[in-house]
This record gives sequence, C-alpha cells and structure tokens, in this order.
Amino acid sequence: MNLPTWITLSRLLGLPLILYLLQNPTPENRWFCVGIFVIAAGTDWVDGYLARKLDMVTELGKFLDPLVDKLLVLGSLLALIELQIVPAWGVFLILTRELAIAGWRVNPKLTGNTSIAGANIWGKLKTVVQIIAIAFLIAPLSSQWDTPTIILFWLAVAISLISGWIYILPNISSSKAKSISD
Repeated sequence: MNLPTWITLSRLLGLPLILYLLQNPTPENRWFCVGIFVIAAGTDWVDGYLARKLDMVTELGKFLDPLVDKLLVLGSLLALIELQIVPAWGVFLILTRELAIAGWRVNPKLTGNTSIAGANIWGKLKTVVQIIAIAFLIAPLSSQWDTPTIILFWLAVAISLISGWIYILPNISSSKAKSISD
C-alpha cells in the first residue's frame, strides 16, 4: 500500500469519533464533529492529488477511495437520521444510488470494461454538495439556518440521483446496442 492509499484509509478514522460524539450532540461536540468531518472529507482531494502527482494510482486506490467516501457520508447521514435532522427516506435515496453505482462500476458485464471506471464531473459535484450539506446539518446553527440547510440536503439527494442516472444511462445505451449487434 502506498501513501495515497494510507491517506484514503485515514479518512475512516474520523467516522467512529463522529458517530460517538453525535450520541451526545452538545453544541461543542457538534462543532468538533464538523471539524473532523471536513478534515476527513478534505483528505479525498489530498489522496487523489498525491496519487496522480506521484504516479501512484492503483486499482486498490480506485476501489477504496469511493468506498471510504461512501462510508464517511452514509455513516454521518445515519447519525443525522438518529438525531431526527434528516428523513430516512432521503438518505435511503442516496444509499440506493451509491449501492447501484458501486455495483455498476465493478461489474465488467455491465460496463464492458474490466477496470474500475472513475467518477464523472456529476459524481464529483455530488460528493462536494453532500459534504457541504452534511457539514451544515451537523453544525449547531441557529434556527434561521434550518430552511437553507434542509434545502442543501435535498439538493444533495437530487444531485445524487441525477449523477447516478447520468453515469448509468450511457452504459445502458451501449449495453443495448451491444446485445442487438451480438
């Protein structure tokens, strides 16, 4: 394992602390969780940058990076469900998208490709919006932030679904064309 892969795995270290601290969601604990979450999410850019800059892109890294991202995002969202900050069905939509894309990306029969496909610009936008939304949802902001924050959450849900559709649609079209030509 190389340095970028270790940085990817380090992203997971913050999640148990976030989940633990949100069991007692005092304002101080919530601000601490925001800091941990933002730092952990920021390592996503660092590991990718280093992997490309140092020519250390590996299949393991391409597999672990989105998996660790999903665990950080979904683990945090599950804690927010428990705190009754976000509705479970919205998180379910994000979870469904993430599982569908993860299965799609690693199944060469569906994609016609034996290597793991990377995220497109919509997938990257989805990740950024999710991170911003989760940071705002964890933060103990005044009630005047309730509406903008929940709008951010639903924007994250919408972009998640749109990015998933955009990711899968060309592959469905090419799979249909391939089966017709076979």
